[in-house]
Amino acid sequence: MTLNFPNRSRSFDQARNAVRFLGYNGMFEVPFLIQAEALGSMASSKMTEADCLAAFDAARNAIYDVARKTYARGRGTTLTPADFR
Repeated sequence: MTLNFPNRSRSFDQARNAVRFLGYNGMFEVPFLIQAEALGSMASSKMTEADCLAAFDAARNAIYDVARKTYARGRGTTLTPADFR
């Protein structure tokens, strides 16, 4: 089954300095994190919550594509800058 992202909600996880979002593999919910460092060229320590969420929204489709590939390869659900190279 294909991983889908029908729920457009996302939230900032301050403790992990990452954005959380959800995918669905059939009826199973798959939680994802994308590290702030993967969201932009700014140093992660300088990115605010609003910066991270705005960067996520701007690159949503590309993030979903990388999430699908990463998940299909069994490499977990935390996206890092290396996943976007």
